[in-house]
Amino acid sequence: MRRLKPLDAAWLYVESSNSPMHVAGLQILSPPKGAKAGFLNDIVARFKEGSGKMVPPWNLRLVQSPLSGVLPAWEVDRNVDLDYHMRHSALPQPGGERELGVLVSRLHSHPLDLQRPLWECHLIEGLEGGRFALYTKMHHALMDGMAGMRMIQRAMSESPRNRSLSPPWALGRLKPREEEPRAASLSRRMNALYEAARRQASTLPEVARAMAKIWHTGKDADPGLVAPFSAPKSVLNQRITAPRRFATQQYELERLRRLARQADVTLNDIVLALCSGALRRFLQESGALPRRPLTAGLPVSVRPQGDDTLGTAISFILANLATDVADPRERLAAIRASTQRSKEHLQRLPKSSLDNYTAAFMAPFVLALVTGLGGRGRPMFNVTISNVPGPEKPLYFAGARLEAMYPISLLTHGQALNITCVSYAGTLNFGYTGCRDTLPHMQHIAVYTGEALEELERVFAGR
Repeated sequence: MRRLKPLDAAWLYVESSNSPMHVAGLQILSPPKGAKAGFLNDIVARFKEGSGKMVPPWNLRLVQSPLSGVLPAWEVDRNVDLDYHMRHSALPQPGGERELGVLVSRLHSHPLDLQRPLWECHLIEGLEGGRFALYTKMHHALMDGMAGMRMIQRAMSESPRNRSLSPPWALGRLKPREEEPRAASLSRRMNALYEAARRQASTLPEVARAMAKIWHTGKDADPGLVAPFSAPKSVLNQRITAPRRFATQQYELERLRRLARQADVTLNDIVLALCSGALRRFLQESGALPRRPLTAGLPVSVRPQGDDTLGTAISFILANLATDVADPRERLAAIRASTQRSKEHLQRLPKSSLDNYTAAFMAPFVLALVTGLGGRGRPMFNVTISNVPGPEKPLYFAGARLEAMYPISLLTHGQALNITCVSYAGTLNFGYTGCRDTLPHMQHIAVYTGEALEELERVFAGR
C-alpha cells in the first residue's frame, strides 16, 4: 500500500462529475506499408493478452476503506479487466479530423471509475488514408505530462522495421516512491513519519518567504511578480458542465524557433504570445475582453532527469498575458518580462522546498474547488497553459508511424479552458480542451492561434 503525496491526493479531493481529474493523450498513426486487413484487430488482440504482465501505474487502484477519502492510497489490482480498460472503436465515414474530435470530446467528458485502475485506452480506426488513433486517459493523481511522455516513448520504437508489439502497461514501469513501513513495525512507521515531518518543517521558513514575495506582502514583497487572484473575472472562469470540446493545431518547431530568435525571446514566450493573441481576439469579438490583462497558470516540471516515480512532479508559476496591449510586439515584451521574473522566483527555491511551496501555492485553488466556490469569485488565474517536451525523433508502433500527438487536459470550475502543447519530431502540437457549454465556440481559439503566429511573423520579419 502506498500513500499519495498531498498534491497527488488533491486531484482526488476535487474530483466531481462535472470536473473529472483525468488527463489524456491522442496519438495519430499511419499503418506500415503492406499492412494486412486485420492489422488493427491484431493490435487489439495482443493488447488484451492477459493482465498478468501489467506493471504500475496501470495495475494500481485506490484502496477502498473508510479513510480513503481522507488518506488515499494505492494498492495493486491483480485482476485487471482488460476488456473494460482496452476498447476498440470506429469513426463514421468519412473519418476526418472533425469526426475524431467529436469522439475524443465525448470520451474525455466521462469520468474514470474510481473503483478500478484509473485509466482507459481506446484504439480508434476509420481515419482517412487508413490511419488510426490511440486515445489514452489516466487520472492526474497517477501521472503528470512528463511521465506520460516517457511512457509513450517506452511503448514505441525509433525504427519502422521493428514490428514487435508490447502494450504500454507491460513495458517498463514508473517506479513507486518508498512504500510505507509494515503495520507490524510500529517503531519504523513512527520513525518514518517523524523524519518526513522534520524534513518538511525545515523548509517552512524558505517557503514562507517565497509566498510573501508572490502575495506582495512583507519586506520581501516583489511587485514584479503576478500575484494570485490578481486576475480579472472573465467568461473563461465560470462554472463548468461535463461535456467537453477538443481542438488541435500543429506547427513546425523551426518556424516557432526562428520567430523566437528574431524576437530575442524563448520558445515558451512565443507559445504564450500566440495564446494571448488568440484569447484577446476571441474575447474581443464577443465584447468580453477584460480591461485588465488575463493571467496564466503555467505548470513547471520539477521532475529530475531519469526520475520515473509515480504521481505528479510539478510546480506552478503565474504569468501576465498582456491581453490589454493591442500592439503584438509590446504584448510579447510584457509576457517575456513576466515569465522571466516568475522563473527566477521559482529557481531560487531549493529543491527540498518545492513540494511544500507548490502545496501552499495551490492550496487556495484547491480549497475553492473543495468548498464549491470555484467559478463563483475572482479566479486565482484565468487560464492554464502548459508546454511539455516530447520525443525529438519520429516514433513507430508495430511499424505504424506516429504522425502527431496531442495532449488533452482537465478542467475545473472557474477554469473552462486549458491549452497544452507537446513537441514531437520537429513539430509543436497544441491541444485545446474546453467546456462545451461555457465556451461553445472554443474551437475559434485554435484558429486564431495560427493567425496570431502570422501576425507576429509580419511584425518581426523586417527586424
